[in-house]
Amino acid sequence: MAIHEELIRQFDRGLEQVKAEIMAYPSEGALWIINGDIQNSAGNLCFHLVGNLNHFIGAGIGKTGYMRDRPREFQIRDVPRDALLKYIEQTQSMIAQVLSQLPDLNQPYDKFYRKANRTIQEELFHLLGHLQYHLGQINYHRRLLTSK
Repeated sequence: MAIHEELIRQFDRGLEQVKAEIMAYPSEGALWIINGDIQNSAGNLCFHLVGNLNHFIGAGIGKTGYMRDRPREFQIRDVPRDALLKYIEQTQSMIAQVLSQLPDLNQPYDKFYRKANRTIQEELFHLLGHLQYHLGQINYHRRLLTSK
């Protein structure tokens, strides 16, 4: 399997897990719970992941023209579960399209989007780690705040 295909598979796998977590919440309202020191709801973390991937992969690599509003990712509230799932699916499609068209993962990543001196491949591995980090937060959020 080529590295492009494996990266697509890993992003898809992670986003499928985010979708499963979103579906596991007992209600749509529970997706937006914040409590005490837990200030990021699962809904906001989902928007943050979608925004991050559309910014750094879509715009940064694929030149999709996506315009990120990072503060809004953490301010938006009460978006229906179906809409969150749709945003995730659109992100999965974008990633597959962008990464399948990349000729060389060792070319420099666009410094307009990330000041670090990285190749596209290095940036993609960084983004996979970010995805998994927030997936873990969503899982913990669900179990901590919705379990009785």
